[in-house]
Amino acid sequence: MNAPANPSTHLAVAIDALDHVQGVAHGGLSIVEYGDFECPSCAQAFPAVKMLIERFDNQLRFVFRHYPVPEVHPHAMLAAEAAEAAAAQGRFWPMHDLIFEHAPHVGAAELHRHARRLELDMARFEAELADHVYLQRVREHIASGVASHLRGTPSFFVGGELVDISFGLQRLSDAIERCLPQAP
Repeated sequence: MNAPANPSTHLAVAIDALDHVQGVAHGGLSIVEYGDFECPSCAQAFPAVKMLIERFDNQLRFVFRHYPVPEVHPHAMLAAEAAEAAAAQGRFWPMHDLIFEHAPHVGAAELHRHARRLELDMARFEAELADHVYLQRVREHIASGVASHLRGTPSFFVGGELVDISFGLQRLSDAIERCLPQAP
């Protein structure tokens, strides 16, 4: 009989239709990142993740989930809500990218500038932020991260398994290569 898997190394909440997916919509190797828009390590990982997505084009399904840590990053929750408000207007990934490209500036003024740059319906965007329309969705992401026993951000799951990147993002690339079928 096999020993039970260590629950702290597995993605606790499966990818679903509400997740923000980039790359292969169905199938492919799934990469899930839990990130905080105000986290310096997440901002540093952003360009490397973009390169990995390009490198393994048509083989990956990349998912971003919010894991803001407001005790350390006071604007992270608002940034997550702003990304969700942009998602409601079909612009999650452009907002995601703008926030990380302009890190560490994620205050309300910067988020509003990003929304205007993306030509969002500003009245809707501002009303949804003021009413915290997407706060519950962000909390669901946080809860799924807690259930997955996250210790910090960014955290990556490759094929449902946690990848320790504490010694660099090369480990993420190596994990992807191990999980993808080898070319003949």
